[in-house]
Amino acid sequence: MDLNDARILDAEALNRALTELPEWQVENGRLWREFRFPDFVRAFGFMTQAALVAESLGHHPDWCNAYGRVRVELVTHEVGAITDRDLRLAREMDAIAARLA
Repeated sequence: MDLNDARILDAEALNRALTELPEWQVENGRLWREFRFPDFVRAFGFMTQAALVAESLGHHPDWCNAYGRVRVELVTHEVGAITDRDLRLAREMDAIAARLA
């Protein structure tokens, strides 16, 4: 796996990025968000579409689904920190969720 796109974000860069990702938060060194959908089918549809994007990026989320909710946690496991790679996947997930709203 190419780690060139896995630049570890310092606190300033991460705070700047979070202004563009207002639904996302940092907790325990991970970027996380809970997506809410009206039903299980849309939540699962989100996960299916996000899984295809994640696979194409070679970067996979830690997530769980309960009916219409999907909690996502992102961290670049290879470096043990939040990187540009996590921000890219977060933006893609936001876009997918917006299309399903």
